[in-house]
Amino acid sequence: MRDSYDFIVIGGGSAGSVVAARLSEDRNCSVLLIEAGGRDRHPFYHLPAGFAKMTKGIGSWGWDTVPQRHMQDKVFRYTQAKVIGGGSAINAQIYTRGNALDYDEWRQMGCEGWSYADVLPYYRRAEDNDTYDNEFHGQGGPLGVSQPSAPLPVCEAFFEAAAAIGIPRNQDVNGQVQDGVCFYQLSQRNARRSSAAMAYLAPNEGRPNLTVCTGLQVARILVERGRAVGVQTADGKQITVRGEVILSSGAVGSPRLLQLSGIGPADGLSELGITPVFDAPEVGENLQDHLDLYCISELSGPYSYDRYAKPFWAAVAGLQYVLTRKGPVASSLFETGGFWYADPDARSPDIQFHLGLGTGIEHGVAAMPDGGVTLNSCYLRPRSRGKVRLASADPAKAPLIDPNYLADPRDREMSIRGLKITQEIMAQAPFGDFVKAERLPGPDVKTDAEYFDFVCKHSKTSHHCAGTCRMGVDDRAVVDIRLRFNGIEGLRVVDNSIMPTVISSNTNAAAIMIGEKAADMIREDHAMGAAS
Repeated sequence: MRDSYDFIVIGGGSAGSVVAARLSEDRNCSVLLIEAGGRDRHPFYHLPAGFAKMTKGIGSWGWDTVPQRHMQDKVFRYTQAKVIGGGSAINAQIYTRGNALDYDEWRQMGCEGWSYADVLPYYRRAEDNDTYDNEFHGQGGPLGVSQPSAPLPVCEAFFEAAAAIGIPRNQDVNGQVQDGVCFYQLSQRNARRSSAAMAYLAPNEGRPNLTVCTGLQVARILVERGRAVGVQTADGKQITVRGEVILSSGAVGSPRLLQLSGIGPADGLSELGITPVFDAPEVGENLQDHLDLYCISELSGPYSYDRYAKPFWAAVAGLQYVLTRKGPVASSLFETGGFWYADPDARSPDIQFHLGLGTGIEHGVAAMPDGGVTLNSCYLRPRSRGKVRLASADPAKAPLIDPNYLADPRDREMSIRGLKITQEIMAQAPFGDFVKAERLPGPDVKTDAEYFDFVCKHSKTSHHCAGTCRMGVDDRAVVDIRLRFNGIEGLRVVDNSIMPTVISSNTNAAAIMIGEKAADMIREDHAMGAAS
């Protein structure tokens, strides 16, 4: 590792991996990528079913939220990736983009260049899609995007049950229409996870102008006379930058590091003993996330993947995967789901479903001793806004993460409506040959008050946090529409924290798109600067 680079990228997650790889395509440009987490050598990072281990500890910071005051002080495990590849290395590999209207609304907020028509080419450029090559999808890109290789018959029962209550089947929820239930496409290639690190960094780490440094934490961004001039690592080393510092540490990590660097709400930083470098009140504000609720049904036979948690069946599954690339190891466990309406008058689907082919898959979610399935729902356009703040000036301390779930009464109402729709689907006749009984919420939960009590005990994050370094054209926006930090030169934020509003789906594909688009903007801006 040298003492100076043209670009320093902080965070080797979904967006950071992309932007580092794309910028290093110019061999005259030196790029340093710094990732606090380790390498992705453990097989769980590459086997699709490894997701079941992720929210229980591997590859994450181990952070929790503050008690949620609108949810009876419930504390949520808030899994944030700490490994090269970031969220794309530990998520359920679901490849969705949100609704086209999400991006068009960004444009209507003044974010020119971020409409769906503007971002679609970057989605297509990233893809190596095993099924589609059309106006919505591309082939030949770095990121593997594939159809599921290990569905079960209970998935077809889900489709038929949804149809029984009027929800259609949709072959491509990333295509012309989002409405309906589906097999999700997955960020996989040949039944292996295609993380951003594997797709963008692994093929290019031999480039002499790209340095990837893992297991090293950045303590602060260095700012002199209103310009980012480098970084200081946790071991005290200072590395200078000739071009830009690009912050790609995610919707929690990016505002956290900015505040540790003295960039954020000045009064709060001073109270912690941090000398303010730049007063930016909205750094860490506008946190949005999808709250996940779930309905769990016990099955009348071995129709899910639950039995493969036992040692004998785990060995059988491993052998099946080695020989055929099929079976439970090839499953993300959440490859079936879809989009529908809690509010029938919503401008586009406002509820997302994920059918879990087992129980107890994620941290804190109940398991059925004899096996079951889990049908999750999340309300996609929450009005509640939270924040990320520091608990201490010590970089080793966890931040204060407050999603502020259900602060807005509409979020509570729509979330419970979504849960009731999952129950209705699971109660339909096509599930009759599979389901023994609904166990959660179960028949004893009837009133809205009882549903709310249930939600306060049985819910989790969807891992879709966004918005804490908001992009905009107003004076309080953290970054401008080219993702340049407002008020500090040579500093850009490139990750899901820049979203003005969280998109209506899983968010990892969007992080990759943001990395792709940002790389083009950075190259354009520096070419213009050189020309002038």
